[in-house]
Amino acid sequence: MTFRYQHGPRQPQAWFAIEMTGATTSADFANRFPRALAVFEQGRAKGLHLGAQIYVSVNGEVLADVGLGESTPGEPMTADHVTHWLSAGKPLTAVLIGQLVEQGHATWDAAVAQHVPEFGQRGKERITLRHILTHTAGLRNADTGWPDVAWEETIARICTAPLDEGAVPGVTAGYHIASTWFLLGEVLQRVTGQPYGELLRQRLCEPAGMMRTFAAIDEKVSGTLGSVPDTKIAPLWERSRDGLTLLDWHLPPRGTRLSPGSSHRGPIRELGRFYESLLCSCPPFARGDPGGAKRKILQPSTVATMIDRHRVGSFDQTLGHIIDYGLGFIIDSNRYGADTVPYGYGRYCSPRTFGHGGSQSSQGYCDPEYSLVVAYLFNGRPGEGQHQRRARAFNEAIYQDARLAD
Repeated sequence: MTFRYQHGPRQPQAWFAIEMTGATTSADFANRFPRALAVFEQGRAKGLHLGAQIYVSVNGEVLADVGLGESTPGEPMTADHVTHWLSAGKPLTAVLIGQLVEQGHATWDAAVAQHVPEFGQRGKERITLRHILTHTAGLRNADTGWPDVAWEETIARICTAPLDEGAVPGVTAGYHIASTWFLLGEVLQRVTGQPYGELLRQRLCEPAGMMRTFAAIDEKVSGTLGSVPDTKIAPLWERSRDGLTLLDWHLPPRGTRLSPGSSHRGPIRELGRFYESLLCSCPPFARGDPGGAKRKILQPSTVATMIDRHRVGSFDQTLGHIIDYGLGFIIDSNRYGADTVPYGYGRYCSPRTFGHGGSQSSQGYCDPEYSLVVAYLFNGRPGEGQHQRRARAFNEAIYQDARLAD
């Protein structure tokens, strides 16, 4: 793509009452979240992004469900656009694995080779599901070939790949961008006999009310900017010296080839609904919650396990910082530096906060202490430094505007 655009405290309630409302307007957002809007506008003025999607709920009450700015020059960003969540979608795959564990089809400490026998070679025999979900599998550098090769070829490459030099599975911490998450997808398919996309829709999206969330874009509707059932696809932009450059990640092959760790997309409100479904299973909401029972996607005990700290105090060789991990979730790591931790949730979040970010653009998280759910996407990738400052300021502004910062 050569097209460029030159820029110029409240207490949690005793139970979680699901209250779905329509999209809020930009004026509503400006009135309710003035500090957060200022962060967005400052970023737009600096050329970090054109637009954003934002979803915020507290105690199940939707406070923001809005699109701001533009998807492309001249086209307003709406709350209904399908946006690319990148790695913010990783927890969806993790929750599907959690369902297998609940059903007795897997265990956290089972060797992956029990499910994918050909993976058990070249030092990978003892790598477990827990290792993958805590990013301690030692396969950061495995070449997947994605998106240029078929799924079967990607799995074959990962199975024959050696461990990273000096890596010790279960000990060496380093965020895996994509490699081992293909393995999680393969485990899901072999155990259930169903394709990943079908599993995602039936076992997670439909129960959680995420009807416009996709594992990848159907090639038949990918188009230049395409459409998915009455909803336009919003592309991502990359900041460069010439301004914001349109990325082609919504087009084949990257837009249409499944990656369980990076290809999920939908309106950002649906990532928010995912976290609301998990909040329904977090204490105190897990006790007799009449409003959220139908939207629970995991049992409370499984959620408690997944959002506990399983990797603690380890320096992440990919992200360059000490970060704590649950099983597929980044856990609040402010104890290691609230102003420096990447993909954190800002200085006002509680230590129980869990979620995940997407490369230089998106984030979804839940803070059970405040029954707060936040999901957002900025459609410009401005570089890691700029994004971390933008995200930190935005998260802190959300807490301030929602009167949770005290």
